[in-house]
Amino acid sequence: MSGETLPVLDHPFFYIFAFILGAVIGSFLNVCIVRIPQKKSVVSPPSHCPGCGSKIRPYDNIPIVSYCILKGKCRSCGIKIPFRYTFVEILTAVFSVVLYLHFGPSLSYPVYLAFVSALIVITFIDLELRIIPDVISLSGIALGFLLSFILSEVQWLNSIIGIIAGGGSLLLVGVMYEKITGVEGMGGGDVKLLAMIGAFTGWKGVLFTVMASSLFGAVIGGFLMLLSGKGRRLAIPFGPFLSAGAFVYLIWGDLLINLYLNMFVYRGG
Repeated sequence: MSGETLPVLDHPFFYIFAFILGAVIGSFLNVCIVRIPQKKSVVSPPSHCPGCGSKIRPYDNIPIVSYCILKGKCRSCGIKIPFRYTFVEILTAVFSVVLYLHFGPSLSYPVYLAFVSALIVITFIDLELRIIPDVISLSGIALGFLLSFILSEVQWLNSIIGIIAGGGSLLLVGVMYEKITGVEGMGGGDVKLLAMIGAFTGWKGVLFTVMASSLFGAVIGGFLMLLSGKGRRLAIPFGPFLSAGAFVYLIWGDLLINLYLNMFVYRGG
């Protein structure tokens, strides 16, 4: 997928800006990851230390930099700050640069940066709490469909098909899995998440995401099951795999699909 770009802006400054923008957004995503499951406002009260409750000063709230200066500790009480906060900031910053490299200075860049930011929040909430908040997935479905009227990557009809295919396909897989194994398959949150992915990427994105996430899940999930010794009893959330598959499609989907199709053309003579 590639955006309709504005005049080329290829100076290193713009990549630095994309990194800084991503880090700042990542700082806000940390607030969302903590507060959304608790149904708290993400804007009020201001950020504060989870240990002593003291308000975090602006100069102690600089993404990535403040964590390094403070050596991962609160200035007031000295409690250790989880590295996850900085990791989310770095991850979002890197993804922001990758998206800028791919889409360039187009409308697609901020739109898909917002989409990927939502996937990051969903991933970390699902990893910790095994839930995917409806406020993100359902809002994402509506937003993705509305934006399809102004984006070149996904037309509105493709977005609708993606929503239906995304929600319907995963629901069908979950029902079949439960009937065969007697174990609950995909949760409702996963179904809504794939519908949201379909709204932003269309039906091709849904098919690619399902295949890629299944591969990721089989390899990584199988490794974790063996490592834990629990086998199938180990509960592994599927949301992070769906999110990873969607991101791979955004950046490399067309390339990988073409390579796959060309492989069959070559074999067919």
